[in-house]
Amino acid sequence: MVSIKDKLSQAMQEAKRLGADYADIRLKDIRTESLSVENGVLSVAVTNRSQGYGIRVYVGGSMGFAASGDMDKFTETVQEAYATARASLTLQAQKAQLSAKEPATATYSTPVVTDPFTVPLADKLALLTQCYEKVKAVPGISYSTLGLDFRKDDVFYADTDGSYINQNFCQCTGQINVLARSDSDNQRRSYINVIRGGFETILDLKMPEITARLANEVVELINAPECPSGEFDLVINPNQLFLQIHESVGHPTELDRVLGSEAAFAGRSFLEPGDLAKPLIYGSEHVTLVADATCEKGLGTFAYDDEGVPAQCITLVDKGKFTAFQTSRDNAPIIGQASSGGGLSDGWRNLPIVRMTNINLLPGSGTPCELIAGIEYGFLLDQNKSWSIDDLRVNFQFACEVAYEIKDGKLTGRKFKNPIYAGKTTEFWASCDGVAGPEHWQLIGVPNCGKGQPMQMMRVSHGSAPARFRKVKVGVSDVK
Repeated sequence: MVSIKDKLSQAMQEAKRLGADYADIRLKDIRTESLSVENGVLSVAVTNRSQGYGIRVYVGGSMGFAASGDMDKFTETVQEAYATARASLTLQAQKAQLSAKEPATATYSTPVVTDPFTVPLADKLALLTQCYEKVKAVPGISYSTLGLDFRKDDVFYADTDGSYINQNFCQCTGQINVLARSDSDNQRRSYINVIRGGFETILDLKMPEITARLANEVVELINAPECPSGEFDLVINPNQLFLQIHESVGHPTELDRVLGSEAAFAGRSFLEPGDLAKPLIYGSEHVTLVADATCEKGLGTFAYDDEGVPAQCITLVDKGKFTAFQTSRDNAPIIGQASSGGGLSDGWRNLPIVRMTNINLLPGSGTPCELIAGIEYGFLLDQNKSWSIDDLRVNFQFACEVAYEIKDGKLTGRKFKNPIYAGKTTEFWASCDGVAGPEHWQLIGVPNCGKGQPMQMMRVSHGSAPARFRKVKVGVSDVK
């Protein structure tokens, strides 16, 4: 029986025989399982498997791509990609150039104690049932969904330079949604986290305890007052700050977006290649943000990206100064750099494009209580409810599920519903005057980052500790 390694090697030999300048292949075998309990009743129990491969071939500075789920058609798929590259030469406006990399032979696996696919279904449902018991114990809950999702990716990569890399990834998701309703209002409290690791990561989340807290809070929010409008000092928790990082740092620092390849679909960026030389001031001295593909348990963690480039930790913003773009092999040369290791695809059907790894706000020092102590009057915000940001990633507005009142440096115990805050990206990050220390740092996974045409849904993570921001616009009436 021919091994996967031999099949990939034969495919690359065929590419060279045809006359390709360079070729690479990614084979991905993806397994998923989803469970959902709706109002105490099992509503979703689905498993799926997707297996196939995608091949890039470069000829004379033009690229061709082909993909197939047929494991007996490697040669035909290489020939299809090669023919596409040859045909593309007739319309070539500019030669494609790939940044250099060293060939690699390597293996990598997500550290896993308990494979989630070996855990009995009864045990998974028992955990969701425990969570639902917490919901039932709180009068006033109108609806709830509780879910678990698991995914394993076996990824094989080879290229005509002689690389052969096998990586195995495992991730687990826990999700909670509880809703309360009155005659005039609906409120939601929710939680989701996606973590690289085994079933032990789900147990570490302590989902029953979180469910109980959220169920009590959502009932309180029905009768809570609307969040006041004005300029207020804010402390923002990681459960909200992750999306702020994602939308106002992660996407605008992707070089393909900066160069305009996303302009017709998802917009561009306020950043320009020349901003590296200025340097541009992105935030205050308390703000250091990294793209870290080596971060433990991150969804953007790997040994090599889908172009065979080693994982890296690059500093995007260093104490407020913009210092780097996220790049892949095909666009890094445009700014005279090597790839940052951000060439990724969501599966085997699509090309690798620039994708975030783990975009993290590095911790500062002290505690959330110390951040709160520095606020005369303001709010602690938690969990995103909705968001919007313009095509250049400048003007944004985020709605959260709850605002906890801060008065005279302390949490009062009072809650407000429907808080909204807004601002401009660099002004917002410039208003940051404190980030809590490493012991309060949390990693939050995002399972559904969409980008590209055709659309690719990727999984990324963002780490942060609670952070304080001064004089932020809060409330719809004050957003200009």
